[in-house]
Amino acid sequence: MLTVVVTGLRARWASFLGGFVALALGVGLLTTMGLGLSATFHAPERSPQRFASSPVVVQGRDRLVLDVRRGPDTVPVARRLDRPQAVDKEVLRELRARWTVTVNPPAAGHHGPGGRTADGGGPDAVGVDAPADEVKAVVGDRAQVLTGADRVRADPDPERDARALTALNALLGTSGGVTAFVSVFVVASTFAFAVALRRREFGLLRTAGATPGQVRRLLLTEAAVLGVAASATGCVLGALGAPLLARTLVDGGLAPAWFTIGTAGWPFHAAFWTGVTVALAGALAASRRAGKVGPTAVLREADVDTDTLPPGRAVLGTGLLLAGIAMLAWTYATEPSELLKRKTYTTLPMLLIGGVALLSPLLVRPAARLLRLRGAVATLVRENSAASVRRTAAVAAPVLVTVALAGTLFGSATSVTHARGAEAREQTTAQYVASGPELRPVTAPAGAVLSATGATSVFVRDGDEAVVKYAARSVADPAAFASLARLPVVAGDLRDLDDRSIVVNEEFERHRVGETVEVWRADGSGPVRLRIAAVLALGTGDNGPYVTPANAPGATLDRIDARGGGTATARALEAGGGTVRTADAWAAATHPAGNPQTRLGMILVLGIALVYTVIGLANTLLMATSVRGGELASLRLAGATRAQVLRTVAGESALAVAIGAALGLAVTAAVLGTLGAGLSALSAPAALALPWAPVLASTAVCAAVAVASSVLPAWRLVR
Repeated sequence: MLTVVVTGLRARWASFLGGFVALALGVGLLTTMGLGLSATFHAPERSPQRFASSPVVVQGRDRLVLDVRRGPDTVPVARRLDRPQAVDKEVLRELRARWTVTVNPPAAGHHGPGGRTADGGGPDAVGVDAPADEVKAVVGDRAQVLTGADRVRADPDPERDARALTALNALLGTSGGVTAFVSVFVVASTFAFAVALRRREFGLLRTAGATPGQVRRLLLTEAAVLGVAASATGCVLGALGAPLLARTLVDGGLAPAWFTIGTAGWPFHAAFWTGVTVALAGALAASRRAGKVGPTAVLREADVDTDTLPPGRAVLGTGLLLAGIAMLAWTYATEPSELLKRKTYTTLPMLLIGGVALLSPLLVRPAARLLRLRGAVATLVRENSAASVRRTAAVAAPVLVTVALAGTLFGSATSVTHARGAEAREQTTAQYVASGPELRPVTAPAGAVLSATGATSVFVRDGDEAVVKYAARSVADPAAFASLARLPVVAGDLRDLDDRSIVVNEEFERHRVGETVEVWRADGSGPVRLRIAAVLALGTGDNGPYVTPANAPGATLDRIDARGGGTATARALEAGGGTVRTADAWAAATHPAGNPQTRLGMILVLGIALVYTVIGLANTLLMATSVRGGELASLRLAGATRAQVLRTVAGESALAVAIGAALGLAVTAAVLGTLGAGLSALSAPAALALPWAPVLASTAVCAAVAVASSVLPAWRLVR
């Protein structure tokens, strides 16, 4: 058996080359993504900077700890505060009475270059030159005592590295998922089409006495040999490509400057065995079909497409399609805000794409019949495409994958960004908006209305099992805020906001006007019971909650909306130290249409799919055209010129690409349509954007590769 396999691989190396390259590239990308992913699991160890010379640091509490229910048990859950609390004055006095205490520097402002002042004016942390055990005995549970590497928690923004890695982890995870999805699809399609072209060979084997089981084992052994060789090659390619990926991510701003690839071994094992499994899984279904080929298949001269959609493929395709539709509908009906998240609009379309791709043999024939151009060449293109369903579907399916990914990924991301920008602009009637971390309060000129707000947080229990941290806004003047804001109020009145109330959105567990909610403030103080003054629609996620400064300790002014007063208002805002823009310019600046980092991440994902599509198209059409010598010779004998034959072949490839693109656009329309309905349900602007540039570019690349891969071998066959 092994001798037959090796001889067959050597004789048909060209037909296996595409599958080998696709699988090796897939394993290489999985290895690279895995190595990058492993490097995002842990932020690098950083030495303390702010209190590097102090062996012990005493810091105010920087976390809110509340007990929640986990089944029958009660467990503490910690949520990080916006800023640490001030060190208790009594604790500070006792420390200074015993040891040398360092405030770094004593008079530094909040988030200054060397130190920070916590809420209440005191230092948030101090260094102590004393044994840690003695300091802990004095401090007790009134503050935190940090030693060793834990002292880094007193540095400004100690979790910046972890935040940077979270986004990178999501990007690499998404890219790895797309790689696995597309590689499985391409490799399985390659094996299935190769088996369809070898019917006469299997018929000869059956005539020579081979059993169906032997035919199946032959194909599975070929897949195993190919899978091991391609996976080993891919691991080598992945190891070489990982440092290049790290440099690309750093240069593109997707990763911090210190990001480097780790030395973990599990990505190699995971990628290698995934590659072998994909090869065997892709050959399994094809081997079952090959085992059913009877000895009479050798007598067939015509390449007639029969059994183009086996029952297993039909069931799987229908299941994926229905699952994708059901999950989109369920998400829209129950939690439409999930449709705006990248994880949702990246993963859910894959179900639809997989389902439509598997069912494509049912769709390509009626789609091909829609071609109504006149002429001999157009008629041949239409009839050949409709008759050779398997070949047309094998070309259309990878194009469908690429176009649908381009449309859903770019379209969803762009639509969400546009919706957030439009929502921000619609929610203020201001003429000018001043913003920035250095903004200072200003006096309203005559005839002007000014509304100053700042960022804060509130913590709320969600039932007995969770504690949720909400990004909130502190409103200095509720009356001015109500006159300038145009928020989607579904109940209540913004003018009722005061020191004993709160404005919430519909995401809160309690969201009826007049009810009270238990809230912990940004510094961890609380709980306080606040009455709900108004309820807002959820929107794109930035609607509320809103509180007054009494419930926003430490909130710093970062935005002033202004209307009226003419140029005097603009001059007054400029004197406040912030960046002054018109409302339109502010909305465009804070919600840019194209974030370079996000776009680079999308291009990375789409590039993976496009490379696979190119490999799949080239391999499929080179195999398909190479066995059409007799058919093309018959056309010449019937009177067709060489140019007409080549135009027919090119037209068939172009039509298959067009069918794939149309199916991809149908998937895109379903996803973006659901997203638009979700935005409307959230009372947000449904600013949908179909990304024509990446869709057309992907289609053009696919068309060029498909035409070249079919015309070049046909040119050699036709005389």
